[in-house]
Amino acid sequence: MANGDHDSPRRAGGLFLDECSRWQLMMRETHGMGWTRVSTEVVHQGLFLSLFRDFVIRPDGSRGTYEHVAVDDTVRVVALDGQGHVVLVEDDFCLQARRVLHLPGGGTSGQEPCTAARRELAEETGRTASEIRALSIIDPLPGVTTARTHLYLATGLREGPPSREATEAAMQVITMPLSAAVAAVEDGRITEAGSVVGLLLAHRYQKG
Repeated sequence: MANGDHDSPRRAGGLFLDECSRWQLMMRETHGMGWTRVSTEVVHQGLFLSLFRDFVIRPDGSRGTYEHVAVDDTVRVVALDGQGHVVLVEDDFCLQARRVLHLPGGGTSGQEPCTAARRELAEETGRTASEIRALSIIDPLPGVTTARTHLYLATGLREGPPSREATEAAMQVITMPLSAAVAAVEDGRITEAGSVVGLLLAHRYQKG
């Protein structure tokens, strides 16, 4: 998925965003852990995200505001071939203004995470998997959004043609031993949060 987690919605108009917004509002009736939401307002509603301002009562009883972003959940896929090599993608990221090496993945676009993981793997790399299993779920930016990243391990790979979006025109597939990808995490070449956690978990799974 090109440009971080901003893949194009697979549905017409703003349907994806409307559904995401309704879900976020439902989840934010109270913040929990002493936070209470009194009311909320939409500051900005765009094609890929919404910005909300909540009027809240803080844990100490004082009143204030809390701004946060509503976006779709995302997926990252650790795809391993029969030789223990992992399939990565490298692409131009607009905000980082550099090429970023990361695991295949993107927004769920309203799909179940496992279905979205299979779709993103096929679209970005052309690979399909005979088996896919959940590794974990992470909260990459819990102070900014409730969106979560679902991590999967895919095996039994078959190659085919990718089906990328226009924003992914510069994307390249890179395969390397899983141990080499872990080394890239350790030396700072791979920095995207879901990719870092997914690779480390897959490495532990492979070893044990």
